[in-house]
Amino acid sequence: MRAICPKFKIPSRWTISRDCYLVYVEERSKLKSYLKRNCQRVSLTTDTWTSLQRINYMCITAHFIDNDWKLHKKIINFCPITSHKGDAIGRAIETCLLEWGLDKIFTITVDNASSNDIAISYLKKKLANWGVTVSNSDYLHMRCMAHIVNLVVMDGLKDVGESVLKVRNAVRYIRSSPARLKKFKECVEYEKIDGKSSLCLDVPTRWNSTYLMLNIAQKYERAFERYESQEPMFRLELGENGVPDFHDWSECRKMAEMLSHFYELTLRISGSRYITSNMFFGEISDLAFILNQWVDSTNVEVKNMGDRMKKKFDKYWGDIDKMNKLIYFATVLDPRDKFEYMEFQFCQMHGEEKGEQLFQKVKSSLIDLFNEYKKKYQTDCEQISDNTSSQLSSGSGSIINLKPKLYLKHHYKKQKSSLTPRIVEALICAQDWTRSSNCPINVEEDLEELEKFEEVLPSVGLTQLGGSSCSTPTLNS
Repeated sequence: MRAICPKFKIPSRWTISRDCYLVYVEERSKLKSYLKRNCQRVSLTTDTWTSLQRINYMCITAHFIDNDWKLHKKIINFCPITSHKGDAIGRAIETCLLEWGLDKIFTITVDNASSNDIAISYLKKKLANWGVTVSNSDYLHMRCMAHIVNLVVMDGLKDVGESVLKVRNAVRYIRSSPARLKKFKECVEYEKIDGKSSLCLDVPTRWNSTYLMLNIAQKYERAFERYESQEPMFRLELGENGVPDFHDWSECRKMAEMLSHFYELTLRISGSRYITSNMFFGEISDLAFILNQWVDSTNVEVKNMGDRMKKKFDKYWGDIDKMNKLIYFATVLDPRDKFEYMEFQFCQMHGEEKGEQLFQKVKSSLIDLFNEYKKKYQTDCEQISDNTSSQLSSGSGSIINLKPKLYLKHHYKKQKSSLTPRIVEALICAQDWTRSSNCPINVEEDLEELEKFEEVLPSVGLTQLGGSSCSTPTLNS
């Protein structure tokens, strides 16, 4: 910098750190004022994990629609919690709501863990005391659909076939050294395969990485065959029966095609900049149809995988009384679907008799919810009943309470960071608030970037600046 602009005085590390935190404080104040002026109901999504330093973190994201019916997503808390126990999570969320002055909470989306069930029960009691719940918080608990899909797929992949293992080993062998990878790329060019994607090795515990590995690898089948013919060590190291053959590639294509349904479904329902709640019922119905086909398959491996997935599917989505009925209400409110589509889908999934019973149950619940809304705002409607139609339209738009629910689920990796929890929260939140609306924050990438500030903190006493009041556990490296 001195060579480019000698007159420029580089700020000290303390000045940069202080200014970053002051930006966070200023933007936080602006967002709090904006929330008070522009939203009726807020839906929350949460996620928790443990860092490599054994610090338990929680991220809370608020989703709301402003007075102009524009959808917003803002990270409002990124802080350490004492543990992953339900009471600790519940208290941390309660503290966050009190700090932000948020009490009109519509739904809270969480993973399917028993600790989250305890946290939601804790929050239901607190919100009931605040007197601002909808239907006694019956619709507060929203189970993360993406997480359920993940559980369904992971159950199906518990016993992966031998063909998947062969492809995984072949990819691992080629990626193990730059020389092997270079030789493989030459084989790709010789076979004139038009592929821009590089081979990727999966993480067995992450099914989406397995799908990507298989989907990419099967495109290079001929390149693998040429590599085998030119590199004797390939067959020697993998073994005579360890190199993928024609049958293995055929099985992997089937597996990739099966997993593609879940991969594309996850992408569709994980959008954070558009409404997704109206998609849920349709996606669940389509998935049920696909799983039923696999269960009836004559292919033994497909049938066994379908049976395992269907069992997990029925655990979460087989009983309507265990589900949040808002996913059905959102479908009804979609003018493209309405009641007719739901009734048809219920009958397709459960048969005429049971399907009709489930449909009537959902319809009755929706009517009850509307009657609650009508009773709550009847006085307001009577007060403006003598106004002109234009005034009525404007007034009703400002009191509608049942805002569309946005579903979001972030997936985080365990990252190592030497930053204090308070400055991490300041940097993560401030970046989210100041970014363009079309550029959602990627927490995984940001945590990697934050590691570069490791040397700043020892000389900076940011703990004097204040911050989140969430409990900070003892830091043991």
